[in-house]
Amino acid sequence: MKPSEFYSLLVEYFPETPSSKLEKLCELKPLYTYWNNKINVISRKDMDNFYIHHVLHSLSIYKLISFQKGATILDVGTGGGFPGIPLAIMNDETSFQLIDSIGKKIKVVNEISTELNLKNVNSKQIRAEDINTKFDFVISRAVSKFSTFCPWVKNKFKEKNRHKLDNGILYLKGGDLTDEIKEIKNDYQSKCYHLHGYFKFDFFLTKQIVHLAKK
Repeated sequence: MKPSEFYSLLVEYFPETPSSKLEKLCELKPLYTYWNNKINVISRKDMDNFYIHHVLHSLSIYKLISFQKGATILDVGTGGGFPGIPLAIMNDETSFQLIDSIGKKIKVVNEISTELNLKNVNSKQIRAEDINTKFDFVISRAVSKFSTFCPWVKNKFKEKNRHKLDNGILYLKGGDLTDEIKEIKNDYQSKCYHLHGYFKFDFFLTKQIVHLAKK
């Protein structure tokens, strides 16, 4: 998909979004193509589906919730910057902390953020367990099982809720998650949002956002 084609798609799905933000989203593929040739953070094969599998997938969270001005978001295991960077473009008055344990991935995040002049993005090579700040939401994309992930971030949520969803985890994942959710049901309440209701592509048929809030 060419940037111009993706722009038209974005206008269809996000008709009220300023063109300046949509244009930045379209700039992501050329930037990632350049950096991916230097530091491989996305499989070469998957770059063919970059806009759908990475950018639009990340933006499903924006379909579910628009973060408040001044909100703080932690993206755990961000990889090359997903879902954090696309969401930071759309929520430019929200602060995003993008973390990953692999330094070369954070280097790409830094370069992309600088190139796009994203003042609301900070990135760091660090493990989630070593973060001492509290956030409105923790976001992530299929980093691990919930029973592994949740203990990493269990004390990372602010007490006061300011959004339509309770503070907690917004997790992008596909497939049948019934057993995974059962494993954490004593500590978290959960709700799943199916992405095929947001986007028309087959890729989203099995994809979900899982919202987890502490009981």
